[in-house]
Amino acid sequence: MARALPLLWSPWSRPGVKVLVTAGVFVTTLWNLRCFLNPSKGSREDSKHMEPLVVLVWEWPSKRVPNVSGDVCRELYSITGCQLTTERQLLHRADVVVFPHVRLRPGQDRLPKERPPGQNWVWVSLESPSNSRALAGWNQTFNWVMTYRQDSDIFIPYGKLVPNRSATVNIPTKTNLVSWVISNYHRTQRRAEVYKNLSRYLHVNVYGRANNKPLCKDCLLPTTSKSKFYLAFENSIHRDYITEKLWRNSLLAGTVPVVLGPPRANYEQFVPADSFIHVDDFSSLEELATFLKTMNSSRYQQFFAWQRRFSVKLYTDWRERICTICTAYPHLPRDRLYPNLQSWFNS
Repeated sequence: MARALPLLWSPWSRPGVKVLVTAGVFVTTLWNLRCFLNPSKGSREDSKHMEPLVVLVWEWPSKRVPNVSGDVCRELYSITGCQLTTERQLLHRADVVVFPHVRLRPGQDRLPKERPPGQNWVWVSLESPSNSRALAGWNQTFNWVMTYRQDSDIFIPYGKLVPNRSATVNIPTKTNLVSWVISNYHRTQRRAEVYKNLSRYLHVNVYGRANNKPLCKDCLLPTTSKSKFYLAFENSIHRDYITEKLWRNSLLAGTVPVVLGPPRANYEQFVPADSFIHVDDFSSLEELATFLKTMNSSRYQQFFAWQRRFSVKLYTDWRERICTICTAYPHLPRDRLYPNLQSWFNS
């Protein structure tokens, strides 16, 4: 009589295991089919997030339009996931559209006729309210503002101090006391009045078109650096309106700025208190002039202590400013619309 061959043991020989595995495969198949037919909102957002943010500049802020092709934000400023363009035919793809105030015209006929859902419009200006016209024509138009004001949705200062602990103090050789570079001189401005009265007590070396002594681009810093003090007088006085007159013409040049602008406390939000002289620190311009003329070398050097900890960074390329929109984008408020742009800017 033939012997029966022994049965090989297999986990599949257990009915319970077979049922569990079959059920698992069935559930997995149903889940994958559901995701295929009805992708979740999160999946769509993740996919969108992986694409570069498209920022369309409707009209470039400066007369000269630079090359923005390729990945300029990453190549120049290490900002990834940001695509700049000036091609208006990409309006339907743009996540953000930038409108510089200097290029806006009264009325909205030059703006896009329609705004694609989810697209945000940005109003951009580096001018002060005193030099910004026709703001009332842009109510209920822009989602975000991008200015020198610290309370802007996107803050773009003229300059800033960046940490640099390896820096040493460098004070250029001085050959005169005070200098000032001025191109647009208007007697009604406060800076004109202050200069006129201050010049009664000390001599000011005045350069620029207003005095028929224009300086070439590469001549400005070597010229102002020869002065002990520089009149960093703003053309108008508004909160946070602190321009290249402080950052480039004085601090970067290696001279002590004598500032006329917002209150001292506002300046101290940007630079150390002992790095500048404020016109309002003195009861009279005669007192200010005496302070400048009689300052000894030791006291003068104290104004440059900031150089041991910081260096000046200037913002001069509009590409860098616009690229920062992509950095700020994840944290910007959604569904915002400025009802009264003029009211906000004048506040």
